[in-house]
Amino acid sequence: MHPLFKFCVPLYKYGMKGDWAAAKRILENNEILKHAAITKGWSTLLHVAAGANHSHFVEELLDMLLDKHVLLQDSKGNTAFCFAASSGNMSIANLLLDRNEYLPKIRGGGGYLPIQFAVMQGKCEMTWFLYRKINREEFEEPDRKSLFFSSIKTGNHRFALQVAEHWPDLAWARDQNNDTALHILAFNQAPLHSCSHCPDIAHPIKINPGMEKQVTFQLVKYLWENILLNKKISEVIRIISEPYQAIFDAAEVGNFGFLSELISAYPSLIWEVDNENHSIIHTAVSHRHANIFNLIHEIESQKDLIVTYMVNLSNPTHSEPTVIKNNTLLHLAAKLAPPRQLELVSGAALQMCLEIIWFEEVKKIMPPHLIIMKNSDGLTAQDLFTKEHEGLRKKGEEWMKRTAEFCMLISTVIATAVFSAAINIPGGIDDGTKKPNYLNQTSFLVFAISDGAAFISSSTAILIFLSILMSRYAEYDFYKSLPLKLISGLITLFISIACMMVAFASAFFITYNYGSRVIPDYIAVLVCPPLFLYIFLQFSLWSDIIYSTFYWRTLFRPTKRMIYT
Repeated sequence: MHPLFKFCVPLYKYGMKGDWAAAKRILENNEILKHAAITKGWSTLLHVAAGANHSHFVEELLDMLLDKHVLLQDSKGNTAFCFAASSGNMSIANLLLDRNEYLPKIRGGGGYLPIQFAVMQGKCEMTWFLYRKINREEFEEPDRKSLFFSSIKTGNHRFALQVAEHWPDLAWARDQNNDTALHILAFNQAPLHSCSHCPDIAHPIKINPGMEKQVTFQLVKYLWENILLNKKISEVIRIISEPYQAIFDAAEVGNFGFLSELISAYPSLIWEVDNENHSIIHTAVSHRHANIFNLIHEIESQKDLIVTYMVNLSNPTHSEPTVIKNNTLLHLAAKLAPPRQLELVSGAALQMCLEIIWFEEVKKIMPPHLIIMKNSDGLTAQDLFTKEHEGLRKKGEEWMKRTAEFCMLISTVIATAVFSAAINIPGGIDDGTKKPNYLNQTSFLVFAISDGAAFISSSTAILIFLSILMSRYAEYDFYKSLPLKLISGLITLFISIACMMVAFASAFFITYNYGSRVIPDYIAVLVCPPLFLYIFLQFSLWSDIIYSTFYWRTLFRPTKRMIYT
């Protein structure tokens, strides 16, 4: 058998599994294998164990190796330390450094330093550890850009801020895609990594008070202010507008914190427009981001100018996409929202509710003559809304009817059951007095009240769901009427179920309360799980109804300002 398959393959497997005892038996008979290449890529056993995160294995193996063996590189030029840096294993890194303190400065594959491997793999602790081991002069310009952009892309914004403070010109540097750091951060709505939080920063940069001192936006502010201080205004606009306009990408994804820092430092960005003549406000309306749209209330009288912008809309319904001109801000609100925004709530009826809320909120800030203005297709905003949402309205009607039918069926079953129980009284009736036998017992009173409440609430639920089924299902029925009816019906249905279960438990208690009380008590306890199950299963629907009917309206009353001082 070839030595590769007899010794190297088993040794590789033991290194991957961390089985030092098995590996040691092979090494004792073949000492050259302890530092020989055991893979096609010239990786030694130390490379394999370091990459597999087996600290004990590496520690035992190092006792058998000479210092020069620690410096061995594979076919790509990587030392075992490069593998340790990539995996983020601090104990292995320290073991290797004890043998050679210059390992962090030895470049590996692609000419990268070990710290660059750590950054690219998002290993926060390892990154900071190695950064302290290398003098700043050791980093060449490509190294600085690599560290900076890799740390941003992997979410290690704390480290990116540190690098940017050491080399300020990175604020307007560009990566291999010709993007600046701000272009990348424009898409980053929230920290991607635990390193993005900054409790350890001694003197944090002051950002929007509503953003909780997130280091992501501290980085944005530092880079932006650095650009403003060192570049002319024409260059500043060019930097954030090439190869694409970063502020509109941020508005498209709803990156409030990013826009807050840029606009607070340079408010004139509010007036910037894209190729379709859309301002930030127009983009926020198109993509349904209420926190950015609320900027319109901060600029007071200036909003009267922005809402007069005439913009273009693409119409993909034709065989060849066309451009519809002379659209107002309200026309943008009339367009169907992007799927990811519609999916914030479940059910086409509730999605229709959200769309009407948006349309009405935008209408509030529009001058009367623009509300009835027609675009180049001859459609007012209301006409466009009806046209765009016809499919959603039909789906909402189907969803609402289907939900109401099922709920009404359950309500009918409950009403029938509790009505029957009211006629066939538990315990029977005394033949002489014609009164219930257990009339004076507390359990009978509980039964009577709960059974009556169950019948009344289930009957009410039937009427509510019947009114839903008989609704016109016009557009604005989805605004308040139908959602309120649905939540009222679900609440009364829950009450009827709860009362029915209490009536059942009390009836069971009356009938079987003689002798052992274990069974009646046990049954009374088991009444609770179905109620909790109902709440659990229907919670998402309830929350969506409340979210779309009530909570969304509060989003247009902002609690934090975008422009701060």
